[in-house]
Amino acid sequence: MNGTLTRPPRASGFTLVELLLAVTLMSILLGLAYGGLRAATRATQSGQALLEASGSVRSAHQFVRRQLNQMQPLPFEMLGDGEDTRVVFQGDDRRIQFVGPMPGYLGQGGPQVQVIEFVPGAQGVDLVFSHALLQGYAPEYLLEREPVVLLENIRQGSFEFLARDDQGIPVGWTSSWDTLERLPAAVSLDIAFNEDYPLSWPLLTTGVKVDETAVQIGSGRAGYQDAIRDLMESRGDK
Repeated sequence: MNGTLTRPPRASGFTLVELLLAVTLMSILLGLAYGGLRAATRATQSGQALLEASGSVRSAHQFVRRQLNQMQPLPFEMLGDGEDTRVVFQGDDRRIQFVGPMPGYLGQGGPQVQVIEFVPGAQGVDLVFSHALLQGYAPEYLLEREPVVLLENIRQGSFEFLARDDQGIPVGWTSSWDTLERLPAAVSLDIAFNEDYPLSWPLLTTGVKVDETAVQIGSGRAGYQDAIRDLMESRGDK
């Protein structure tokens, strides 16, 4: 031996410091990947929710427009006011009631008494829809089933009605309809959603296709039934 010290051979593998550094880097990378995945998931969910909300608003807009556009001058109530007023339309800024056809299989049985109104909801105000068959109608029939929620997350909303004089000339908009025996010339529906709701409501203003003078309701139950029958037959010919 020449007295020279030799170092023992170094064991293969990683030191503790290297392992800790690798674990730290892996944790950072996993954290970044998880954060990106969560952001992508939130974006996807937000986009899906926006699409669903947009579809709901569009569907409600089209449905309400269609129902208002096809209102019919058929009475759903008789007022014992000495003049036997036949009520074909009732409305204020929160609620409207009228008669009209229903789409598809819901229209079986003839014209329906329909109500569109604002009611308190879980997140502000809801716009809801109820209906009942006109033939043999009684107000309690509207309560037999739960109303259909057309829109939610409403902050405020209101109806307005276009009135016209005896010559049929429009005379201005009003938020209260007093001429119960006549249909308005047009109906407007304006809605403002809650601030956290990402969409807006396109102002809906639609005219009524049917002229109430086109259907003459005779006196008595027979005249009432004949008017309904004639109206249904005329619609079936179109």
